[in-house]
Amino acid sequence: MNEPLLSAIILAPLAGALILGVFGKRMGERVISLIACLSVGISAALSFYVFFRHLHALEEGAKIHDYLFTWISVGAFRADFALLLDSLSGIYILFVTFVAFWIHVFATGYMKGEAGYWRFFAYLNLFMFAMLTLVLADNFLLMFVGWEGVGLCSYLLIGYYFTKDFANDAAKKAFIVNRIGDFGFALGVLLLFLKSGSIFYFDDPTRGIHGAFEWAASQAADPATLSVIFAGGITTIAVLMFVGATGKSAQIPLFVWLPDAMAGPTPVSALIHAATMVTAGVYMVSRASSIYVKAPTAMAIVAIIGGATALFAATIAIAQWDIKKVLAYSTVSQLGYMFLACGVGAFTAGIFHVFTHAFFKALLFLGSGSVIIGMHHEQDMSRMGGLRKYMPWTFRTMAVGWLAIAGVPLLSGFFSKDEILYRTFTSSVLDPTLGKLLWFVGAATALLTAIYMTRLMVLTFWGNERFDTHGSHKHDSHGHDDHHAPKESPTSMVLPLVVLAAGAIFAGYLGVPEGLSGGRIQNFFEHLLKPAIAEPVAHTEEAAHAAEGHGTELALTAFSTVIAFLGIWVGWRWFRRTPLWKPPRLLEEKYFVDEAYDAAIINPVKTASTGVLWKIIDVKLIDGAVNGAARLASLFGTGLRYAQSGLARSYVAIVVMGAVLVIGYFMLG
Repeated sequence: MNEPLLSAIILAPLAGALILGVFGKRMGERVISLIACLSVGISAALSFYVFFRHLHALEEGAKIHDYLFTWISVGAFRADFALLLDSLSGIYILFVTFVAFWIHVFATGYMKGEAGYWRFFAYLNLFMFAMLTLVLADNFLLMFVGWEGVGLCSYLLIGYYFTKDFANDAAKKAFIVNRIGDFGFALGVLLLFLKSGSIFYFDDPTRGIHGAFEWAASQAADPATLSVIFAGGITTIAVLMFVGATGKSAQIPLFVWLPDAMAGPTPVSALIHAATMVTAGVYMVSRASSIYVKAPTAMAIVAIIGGATALFAATIAIAQWDIKKVLAYSTVSQLGYMFLACGVGAFTAGIFHVFTHAFFKALLFLGSGSVIIGMHHEQDMSRMGGLRKYMPWTFRTMAVGWLAIAGVPLLSGFFSKDEILYRTFTSSVLDPTLGKLLWFVGAATALLTAIYMTRLMVLTFWGNERFDTHGSHKHDSHGHDDHHAPKESPTSMVLPLVVLAAGAIFAGYLGVPEGLSGGRIQNFFEHLLKPAIAEPVAHTEEAAHAAEGHGTELALTAFSTVIAFLGIWVGWRWFRRTPLWKPPRLLEEKYFVDEAYDAAIINPVKTASTGVLWKIIDVKLIDGAVNGAARLASLFGTGLRYAQSGLARSYVAIVVMGAVLVIGYFMLG
C-alpha cells in the first residue's frame, strides 16, 4: 500500500528549517514563530490524518510505504529513501508531532528577545525533520541518517548559548558520547547486512526486497550464554545495536551527557532530551524486536542495564538542587524503565511508557521553564519556595505531571508504569529469580520517583519564600530585570502546559491493562501494536496463562498504588520539615562518575595527546622531518646559487675544470 503524504510529513519541517535558516535573520519574531509552528503543525495534522485514515489497516498489520528513490545500489547492497508506516511508527509520529507543536508554541514565549531567535527555530525544525526520518525510515541506513541528524541538532541546540563555556562543553560532551554509541550501532547494522543480506526491515515484493526481520524470524534462537555475545551471530547484532541505544537513550555507562545537556534552552530539554530523541533507542530496540526475541542473552543485558539505570539515576535525582537536573536524571531513570520492559519481552509496555512519558515529562520540563522565567532565570530550588500564589497555572499543571510520574492511580503514568512492573514480575523470558529481582529494583525506583518529585514540588511551590523580591540583581539572558516578584507566564507558555496536562491525565486510557478491567476493556494500545512487535515464545505462553486469571496483576497494582502514595507521603513530610536537607555528598556529586571518567579516560587521552602525539610525534618526528627536508633544500639551493654567479670568468673556469675532469677520466681509463 502506498501513501505519498508520508514524505510531506517529514518535508514540512525541513522546508521550515530551510526558510528560517536562509531568510530568518531578516525576519521579525512573529513571522519566525508563525513559520516554525506552522511547519510542525502541518506535519502533525498530516500525521493524524494519515494514521486515522489507515487505522483499520494498521490494526490488521498493514505496512504502508512511500518510496521516493533508490539511494544506493552497489552489488548486493541496496538502500532506498523510502518511508514506512505501521502501527509502531504511526504511534510515534502522533505523539512526536503533537508534543513538538505545543513545545514550539511554548518556545515562542520562552525565547522572546533572544538574539538568535531565528537560528533556534531553524535548528528545532531541522530536528523535527531528522526525528521523523528516523521513525518513518523503512531501512536501517535511513534510520541511521535520522539517528545522526537528531544527534547533530542536539549538539547545536545544547550549545545554543555558544558564547558560554559551559554550553560548549556540554554540547561537545553530548556529541562525543553519542558517537561512541553510534559506532556500536553502525557495526550492528553492518553485521546484520553481512548475515541477512539486507538492511530493510520487512519484505516488499513490489520492489523486490527481502527483509532482515524475516531472516531473523527464520533463525534458531541463540543459547542463553555469555559466549554468544562474541560469536558474530544474532546475539552479537542485538548487543551492538543496544550499544547505540545506550548512547542515544542515556543508559549506563553512556548516560553522563544527558544531565549536562540541560545547558540548552528549556524547550530543547523538553522536546529533545525528554519526549522524543532520547526515546529513539527504545524505538530502535522495539523495531528490532524480531532480532531480540532470538537473542535471550541480549534481552537479559537490556533488562539489567535498564533496571540498573532506573535505580541509579533515581538515587541521584533525589539529591540535586537544579530543577532541570532533577528532571534530567528523572528522564534517565524513566528511560531505564522502558528498556527494562523491552528486556523482559514487554516491548508494547515499553512503548506505552514512551507514549505517556512524552506528555508528563514534556509538561514537567516546560513547567520548570515557566518557573525559571518567573524566577528571572533562577534554577536553584533552594532559592525558590512559595510560588503557588505567584504562578497558579504553572503549579496546577505541574502538579498533574508530578502525580502522573509518581504513579497515582487513574493518571497516565500509573497505567504504563504498572504494566511494566507486572510484566517484569511475571516474565518467563528471564530467569525467574532475575525477574523478581528486577521487579524489586523497579518498585524501589517507583518509590524514589515519588519522593524526589514531591521534593521538587515542595521546594518550588510550598514553604517559605527563599528569594528576594526587592534586591537588585543582574540582568538575565532574556533581558528581564530580576528585582520583581515572580509572576505567571504569558498565555503562549501557559496554554501548552494545559494541553500537555490533559494528555498526562488521559493518554493512559488508551492502554488500560485488561487485568484491571477484568477483561471487559480491550487494551487498545497493545491490540494496535501487536502486528508490529515480535513477542518471545515464552512471553506468549505467559500471556495465555495470565488470561486465566488476573489476581497477581491486581495484587501488584495495589502494591504499586501503595508505593506511589507512600513516596508522596514520605517526600511531603520530609521536605516540608527540612526543605534544605543536606543530601549525602556521594549522591549530590553523582557518585563521582564524571570524575572517574576524567581520571580513567579523559585525562590519560589528554596526556597522551599532548605528551606523545603532539610533543614527540608531531613536533619532533613530523615537524622534524619537514623542517629537515626544508633545511636540506635550502643548503642545496645555496650551493646552486654560488654556481650561478653571473660572472663570465667563473663560467669559463667551470668549463675548463669540467674539460680537465673529462680528459683525466679518459686518460685514467
